Amino acid sequence: MKKIDINKKIEDIKSPKFLINFALIFCFALLITGILVSKYFFFQTIVGSDNTSKVMITAPKDIEVIDSFKTEKRRREVAQKVKLVYSTADDVYIKNNLNEIIEEIENIRLDKIDEQAKVKELDVILDISDNSVKNYVISYFINASEDQLNKVYAQSDKTLTQVLNEGITEKDFEENTLAKIIRRNMEPNTPNNQSKVIVALLEQVIVPNMIVDEEATALARKNARESVAPIKVKFAKGSVIVNAGEPITQVKKEALSKAGYNILRRINYFGVLGIFCLVGIGIFSVISYIKLFEPKYFDKRHLLIVATLCVLISILAVLLPSTWSVFILPFPFFTITLSVFLNPRSSFFITVTLLTIIILSLQFSALAMSVFILSAIISTIGMTTIRYSRRFDLIRVGLYSSLMMSLIILCVYYDLGFGRLLQDITAGVLNGFFSGIFALGMIPILEGTFKVITTFGLAELGDYNQPLLKKLHEVAPGTFEHSLRVSNLAESAAEAIGADPILARVGALYHDVGKIVRPLFFVENQTYSGIENPHEKLTPRSSKMVITSHTKDGIALAKEYHIPEIIQDFMTQHHGDSLASYFYNQAVAQEGAENVKEEQFRYTGPKPNTKETAILMIADAVESASRTLKDHSQEELDALINKIIKDRLDDNQLSESPLTLKDIKVIAATLSRVLRSVFHKRIKYQESIEEIQNKENQ
Repeated sequence: MKKIDINKKIEDIKSPKFLINFALIFCFALLITGILVSKYFFFQTIVGSDNTSKVMITAPKDIEVIDSFKTEKRRREVAQKVKLVYSTADDVYIKNNLNEIIEEIENIRLDKIDEQAKVKELDVILDISDNSVKNYVISYFINASEDQLNKVYAQSDKTLTQVLNEGITEKDFEENTLAKIIRRNMEPNTPNNQSKVIVALLEQVIVPNMIVDEEATALARKNARESVAPIKVKFAKGSVIVNAGEPITQVKKEALSKAGYNILRRINYFGVLGIFCLVGIGIFSVISYIKLFEPKYFDKRHLLIVATLCVLISILAVLLPSTWSVFILPFPFFTITLSVFLNPRSSFFITVTLLTIIILSLQFSALAMSVFILSAIISTIGMTTIRYSRRFDLIRVGLYSSLMMSLIILCVYYDLGFGRLLQDITAGVLNGFFSGIFALGMIPILEGTFKVITTFGLAELGDYNQPLLKKLHEVAPGTFEHSLRVSNLAESAAEAIGADPILARVGALYHDVGKIVRPLFFVENQTYSGIENPHEKLTPRSSKMVITSHTKDGIALAKEYHIPEIIQDFMTQHHGDSLASYFYNQAVAQEGAENVKEEQFRYTGPKPNTKETAILMIADAVESASRTLKDHSQEELDALINKIIKDRLDDNQLSESPLTLKDIKVIAATLSRVLRSVFHKRIKYQESIEEIQNKENQ
């Protein structure tokens, strides 16, 4: 486990660099917080601290709002009036109970026991609370004739069927109306003595057969709620919405919102502190994410671009009129633009973080949060498929975003009216469509302001009609051709190991532009002019100074033509601090080894510190050396490439680059494959054509 040096950590925290960075982050958090809370303090001057209006406000136009409180109250009242919906249970169980109790009564009547014993047994099976009724019924069952009892039994069965058809509920039992229901369903001419016995008998077996259907009842109440139209409050043009000193109710708040006044729930200084803490957490999350997962973007320039775009979106969110749709906020533009300068994954993380801060701080709806997050996912996916050679792809991503925003709004939209729905969909479509266009316009501005080159900028720099490349072609055509070949090698090698192929290609195109200053001192340009080698008239030391100066000359030209620093690194690093061995050996031969030091014949560096510049160092040397081979077989090319790589490794020229041994092996194989395609053998077409012509002439 790695041991943490506490003292070193404390020293780092106390260092001036850390304190300056902390101060900058703190100021940025204050800036974002100030922008967001300004919505509460500068855009709400009509609202007093007691939630009353400071001035009288009239309607600038006809305004209609829904009184949600009264509407909901009315819907609750209507739903409560809906009666319970019952479903009928199985009646066989109840009828079986009647048959069983009749059978038990008959068994007791036929039993050879005295009357007192029969009374006790009947008292057990007959649960009658009124003693007088109980005594009468028991006496009736013991003393009545068979004919009388059969009539009672038949009438009980018939009455039970009638009662069950009518239905018995729990409420009937709670209100003690069962006896009344039984009598209502008897035949009208039933004698009173039999009626009393039938009621007592049926009360023993009848249970509720009507059960409340919860789902049907809930559906009925829901339909009743939905049948209630929203209660609307109208304010005619010129009428008073709220008087001075009058409390601002929810209805008046919505009316003021439609009139163009931004009314938010007021916050105190604790609320401001809460927003500041929320912003601080967001900043900490973004910085930690970039530092841990995207360290190549953890520099001031990229962080300033992120900060600039965050400030821009925050200002637009605060200035958004309440009558406008929230879906016009250009979050898709934010996602698309950041994806170009960072990458889609980082852009999505930062978008969601900023979106959370703005939605919570400005009290936007959860609907807006859902739509923007889902559209950010679509934009992120779209940015992973763009081709940086075609700027229209950014507009295509914007079109995808506009389409998906419209679909998402339709999917999750609440019942707020067709007009509001149309407004939000229109805002979403326009937002997505113009996001791609605005991103196209903003990218060059941010590139120029913060000196950060994007892949789009690289694609432009790779155009052969760029002024500096055109000048290289005209003044040093041999160097230009060499740069073209090296760029092809570097691009293929970078793509093979997962580096940036576009950056490698463009860097290779510009790496030797310094040779424009003295083109005839470089062998590849001498064949075009047909002059003698000027180095024959110079000392080795002078020749070394001329040759190695092309890196410094390249930087001067790059600054003159506004070439980004990331491309300038290719000019200074492609030789590292390697030895100009040809002139060094000449000097040793002329002056003696004891009078010549290697340091005097080395390039000024620095060494390559990225995969792309390291690839260029190898590709540049391989391309130049491959021209000297007479035999371009695979064996010769592989031997040459391996020797050049070994020399660079032995000389520690690749010690500061992030290339692994596996990367170097893949680079060597790729360079060999590309060079074999360049130096492939050709059929002698001319001899074949002459043979065909001779045959035709015969």
